[in-house]
Amino acid sequence: MMELADGFIALPGGYGTMDELFEVLTWSQIGNHRKPLGFLNVNGYFDHLLSWIQRAFEDHFIYKEHLALFVSAETVDDLLDQMTSYRFPDQIERWLVREE
Repeated sequence: MMELADGFIALPGGYGTMDELFEVLTWSQIGNHRKPLGFLNVNGYFDHLLSWIQRAFEDHFIYKEHLALFVSAETVDDLLDQMTSYRFPDQIERWLVREE
């Protein structure tokens, strides 16, 4: 899947969706790919998850550049526009050895 895809879109779903979503997100975090990941946030489905990600950042479990590993939108058109213009964050590799 990772080799064939140009990007990944998470649709509302359950455990399997979350498993695949975070696997792809983690792969980008560790440098296995540099492809866009998008949340199709229909009717605010992912609002609580996105708030949790923000909380994890505020509690220093996620670095700032990791917040740029995905995009989110409420409509397909908006999400595809964001994914088309997506640019992978700089210096993502440095999360393994932090020199701040």
